[in-house]
Amino acid sequence: ARGAYIKAEAVGGAPEVILIATGSEVSLIMAAHQTLNGMGIRARAVSMPSFELFEAQDAAYKEHVLPSAVTARVAIEAAVPFGWHRYVGAHGKIIALERFGASAPQEVVFRELGLTAEAVVAAARELLGR
Repeated sequence: ARGAYIKAEAVGGAPEVILIATGSEVSLIMAAHQTLNGMGIRARAVSMPSFELFEAQDAAYKEHVLPSAVTARVAIEAAVPFGWHRYVGAHGKIIALERFGASAPQEVVFRELGLTAEAVVAAARELLGR
């Protein structure tokens, strides 16, 4: 177990933006990955189920998954944003919950709270100025 894995690579070259998620939110970055690559924006999708296991990896693996040259990064988390700043960096964006107490089917709650593939696409495009 390595804590983070490339789920889908950028189409047509090195990634311009990295999308990061865990759990059910991985489906959102996969949809955003498809949309962005379809727009000609080279996006990589990374599933990161464990910060701790990822931190235990050697520097080469961490650089392979999250290359330091790619500063445009978007993380989406259906919980508090704690911990994600380390992986999106100073120039990245975190889409997360800042409040609690929503009750409805997951897709309804996610849509109402802005936890959508469209929000990931918009954040990536904003970071890239596109």
